[in-house]
Amino acid sequence: MRAARGQDGSQTVLLVEDDEGDALLVEEYLGDAPNAPRLTRARNLAEAVKLLTGGPAPDCVLLDLHLPDAFGVDAVTRLLRDAPGAPVVVLTGLSEEDAGLAAVAAGAHEYLSKSSLDPQSLDRAIRYAVQRKQIERATVALRESRLRAEENARLERGLLPVPLLRTDDLQVTTRYLPGRDLALLGGDFYDVVQTEDGTVHVVIGDVSGHGAAEAALGVCLRVAWRSFVLAGTGTAERTGLLEQMLVAERAATDVFATVTELEFPPDRRSVRVVRAGHPGLLLRRGGTVEWYEPEGGPALGLLPGGAVWPVTSLPLDGAALVLFTDGLFEWRFGGGPERLGEEGLLALARRHAALSPDDFVDALISAAETATADHGGLADDAAVVHVGWNTGQDSGWKPET
Repeated sequence: MRAARGQDGSQTVLLVEDDEGDALLVEEYLGDAPNAPRLTRARNLAEAVKLLTGGPAPDCVLLDLHLPDAFGVDAVTRLLRDAPGAPVVVLTGLSEEDAGLAAVAAGAHEYLSKSSLDPQSLDRAIRYAVQRKQIERATVALRESRLRAEENARLERGLLPVPLLRTDDLQVTTRYLPGRDLALLGGDFYDVVQTEDGTVHVVIGDVSGHGAAEAALGVCLRVAWRSFVLAGTGTAERTGLLEQMLVAERAATDVFATVTELEFPPDRRSVRVVRAGHPGLLLRRGGTVEWYEPEGGPALGLLPGGAVWPVTSLPLDGAALVLFTDGLFEWRFGGGPERLGEEGLLALARRHAALSPDDFVDALISAAETATADHGGLADDAAVVHVGWNTGQDSGWKPET
């Protein structure tokens, strides 16, 4: 509940007091304060709760413990139950120090005895209560921020794995650019795994929607995919298993995921490609870049149990392959309606065709970041996986040219 303010920016105070004399005394004391707050009065607890829950909260509540509908600590607990964001200063009568201490233990921020009340002590108590409440709120916000950061770190470890490679003939470059909402990563995911026979498997995917549920589902699918690969399932069978996993774990029936899978046999002469509703990919060969979009099937989850995903075999001849999610090219120029699109991405890639794998991927990412910087960043996450040839070491195998 946001605190109300007077028109001049002064603090506002709600006085909950049924005694006219005491109310007048408090009003006079507050009027003598250097920065006199704006005072609102309630004559019983029910009226106070109605004011607290029906509009902007005051900066502080002065609460009498002897009300027609509430008495003692019960007044504090009931008020804080219905308006937990209110900083409360309790006003007690004669010989009620124990009641004041009990009220503080129940959640009040300070207590004052009416018998020793004066303008200075009242002003000081209000300021103390307000500052203490602000510290409490800041502490809660910091704790939530830390928890959110820990949650992000766990999701990042799941979404952004370290490639599992056993040989050094392939060079893998990966990047993940979060969208404008940094509270959570989205549902984009990727992975690279080399099995004992030398085959290298690559996957990239994008779960529809944004938020914690989609991010968690992306982690689930990536871990499941790696498990299926290490268990020795074939590419076509693996795609069907991924769909079964998505259907079992998704929060709603309209959630789907696009996926592209690559399989590099040990001889590295070709690559097998399975595409499930995902965008095409880029082929880099001899300083040129081409768009390649093999035959594919529907996204996972659109036709549960009834989809077919063809496997396409592509001769490599030394070509490097670049996989990505649609966040890399579905950004708008200058905040307008025109998007980069697939043709725009291809043109951008061709301008950087001579760069090394790391610099090439960074150039694509940098273009997206620069173009959207003045508009809050990318609206969607972007993942990129570049699979090329490691020419810096002799792996015992050379790609055909």
